[in-house]
Amino acid sequence: MKIIYDRQTDTLTIVFTEAPVVESDEAAPGVILDFDAAGNLVALELLDASRRVTHPQQVTLQVTPTPTTP
Repeated sequence: MKIIYDRQTDTLTIVFTEAPVVESDEAAPGVILDFDAAGNLVALELLDASRRVTHPQQVTLQVTPTPTTP
């Protein structure tokens, strides 16, 4: 997974897989979903990211631990 913020275009992109994008849909104004040939989500793009995200140039990763079974 990659998270890319482009200051010039003010676009925040979260890439989930490197599969080629064959279709893009605007899920909401300024929110673009990119799909591969099988219909799987490849990436999410936020246009005008600085107005939608507090600090688009900073990323915090949080991983929830997997519960252990006795």
